[in-house]
Amino acid sequence: MRLQFILSEIGIGLRRNLSMTISVVLVTFVSLTFVGAAALLQMQIGAMKDSWYDKVEVSVFLCPRDSQQPTCAGGEVTDEQKAAIQAALDAPDVKPYVETVYFESKDEAFAAFQKQFKDQWWAAETTAADMNSSYRIKLADPTKYQVVADVLSGRQGVEEVQDQRRLFDSLFLVLNRATLLSVGLAAVMLLAAVLLITTTIRLSAMSRRRETGIMRLVGASNLFIQLPFMLEGALAATLGAGLAVGGIWLGVKYLVTDWLGSSISWIPYVTTADVWTVAPFLVAVAIGLAAVSSLVTLSRYTKV
Repeated sequence: MRLQFILSEIGIGLRRNLSMTISVVLVTFVSLTFVGAAALLQMQIGAMKDSWYDKVEVSVFLCPRDSQQPTCAGGEVTDEQKAAIQAALDAPDVKPYVETVYFESKDEAFAAFQKQFKDQWWAAETTAADMNSSYRIKLADPTKYQVVADVLSGRQGVEEVQDQRRLFDSLFLVLNRATLLSVGLAAVMLLAAVLLITTTIRLSAMSRRRETGIMRLVGASNLFIQLPFMLEGALAATLGAGLAVGGIWLGVKYLVTDWLGSSISWIPYVTTADVWTVAPFLVAVAIGLAAVSSLVTLSRYTKV
């Protein structure tokens, strides 16, 4: 009997404030979509780091002919300088950080250059003599790049020491800023959702003050009186969370997995399974919004 009464009260409240309820659902949907997008973007960054950082190499480009770098003042790198560089990599204080070392000759660099730029007209003017020979170093721990860089940078015969991770860090910086933007927009929308839920509950409580007064006179507890209003806000917010989860799932499925995944297959993308990982968090946020709004409103507006 009590459950039937509570359900009927919820139905009455939702019908009386239908437009406000729809507004709560929509604002919650938009705000939690931003929250979910920010969470998935961070998961995407993490997946890319795990995949790419283990594969990055430190490239030590040796002096070619006619280089303007001070370390190449003596001209093209000599065999003695190469031996000194190799000895530095084999030194006891550096070797633990190095997993493998591969030497790429000018001819090998030229072959790779021709393969990559074979369709460019200007590539025909380039010869093997214009290439840099280089050492390609795979680190045991990619975060220890600076140890190797400090040993080799400024050494005679070395034109440049380049860490491929720096290229990825620029991309990750852009993605992290996009995450911050999503979080900022989500915070604004969540605040709007709290205000709307609060307003909806307040209007519902004010429109039923006579009923709540009678319930209090016959001995109904505060929880029994307030529960229908709390559930109204929780239902609206949870419905918004469900729409957000559905929208994010569709976006990941059709935009990320099907479209981007088929176009650029070498990037490890988030999947729909990750959406289900985020979904409980979004529902919990929605319920938390309703709970906060209820606590702020009901203690005042259900008094007789």
